[in-house]
Amino acid sequence: MFINTFKRAATTAAAAGVAVALSLGMATAEGGDNYPEKPITMVIPLGAGGSHDLNARVITSIIPTYLNQAMIVRLTPGAGGQKGTQEVANSPADGYTLLFTHNYIDMLQQHVENLPYDPNEDFIPIARINYAQIGVVVPADSPYQTFEDLVAAAKADPNSIRMSHSGNWGALFVPAAQIMKARDISLNLVPYKGGGPALQALLNGDADVTMGFPSTLGPLIDSGKVRVLATAGAERMFDDVPTFAEVGVEGDVGFMHRIVLAPAGTPDDVVAKLTEAFANLVEDKTFTRMMGRLNETIDLMDGPEYQKLREQQNVAYKELVKQLTSQ
Repeated sequence: MFINTFKRAATTAAAAGVAVALSLGMATAEGGDNYPEKPITMVIPLGAGGSHDLNARVITSIIPTYLNQAMIVRLTPGAGGQKGTQEVANSPADGYTLLFTHNYIDMLQQHVENLPYDPNEDFIPIARINYAQIGVVVPADSPYQTFEDLVAAAKADPNSIRMSHSGNWGALFVPAAQIMKARDISLNLVPYKGGGPALQALLNGDADVTMGFPSTLGPLIDSGKVRVLATAGAERMFDDVPTFAEVGVEGDVGFMHRIVLAPAGTPDDVVAKLTEAFANLVEDKTFTRMMGRLNETIDLMDGPEYQKLREQQNVAYKELVKQLTSQ
């Protein structure tokens, strides 16, 4: 009797243990009702002082209101954005490590390099926060008063003009390549670990020209430290500065989408909570005011909506790389 009773008890306990283990596993796989239970890390695969860094500081100062947890920025520059991107690709798909990146790192680099991750398989989009239009800038004391001055100098002495950028096939490199091809010029492209370091190189005298976005350029323009020669977009950003189209650079040039990605396999309920938090964020009055101070837009797209655009980018960038690398 004792032996049979013991066996039945052991069997029951084992079954209960399996059930508990399975239920815990399911709770983990589904993300759990209490997500987030600890701070969330937002990895930026670029250096300090760039537009992503500035935008992220605003995002992470407000979004804890809607997540009830802190969101911490971690800058992980290197390899044109691949170092930080790989870090997130290798992270657990639990919603506690997100990637704040842009369309060129996300969808273009796969067409020019063998990446240590597959952007199409290893990530899912959570939100597109906004997009930004780039501008070509020189120091205020530069001899290039206009965009045409820059083109003329580049034609007269190819590769002599140093242009700092944020990494090969990144958000500054690609528009530069498009401009060079459109106007048949050659610039000496010098890589840095992000738009912030690239802009600092210009201010330090280590570069002759660079590109930047409103959040980083605004204070420098206001203080008279830089001069803008041309900007992306269908309409002029500044009354006295021509658009790319006006200076002979046609097409989709110089638009950067700032996006939040999560590792593929992130549970649906976690994605839903993050989606709701970002939707609330962009309606927050303090957030809109702070983004306005950065001269940045707010143009939210949720994950499924941006995924459609992402797939279009994949096709378009494959053709763009083919055009830019053809002789």
